[in-house]
Amino acid sequence: MNILFICSRNIWRSPTAEAIYKGKHGLEVRSAGTEPSAKIKVNRKLLEWADLIFAMEKRHKQRLLEKFPEDMIGKTIVVLDIPDEYRFMDEELVESIQTSVSPYLDSI
Repeated sequence: MNILFICSRNIWRSPTAEAIYKGKHGLEVRSAGTEPSAKIKVNRKLLEWADLIFAMEKRHKQRLLEKFPEDMIGKTIVVLDIPDEYRFMDEELVESIQTSVSPYLDSI
């Protein structure tokens, strides 16, 4: 399964999620950001590749739907409600991501 994690600038939250799940059996994981200043910017190719998309905040989902309406048809986007108040691999961030994402991956 191909999983894409989305945040604003692809610096702390989505790269942390990618690091947590990279190398897990049966998962291919990538991350991207919605802002022009993102380290890796979300694009059509990434969205086509993704089977499941996790957005850190509701506004990230809204941006995807506004910017890529056709590419989002039939895509599952889960909003994690994780605010932008953590650094890369922050213990609390890791725990929050795992708690939010696990229910979706347990059924795989």
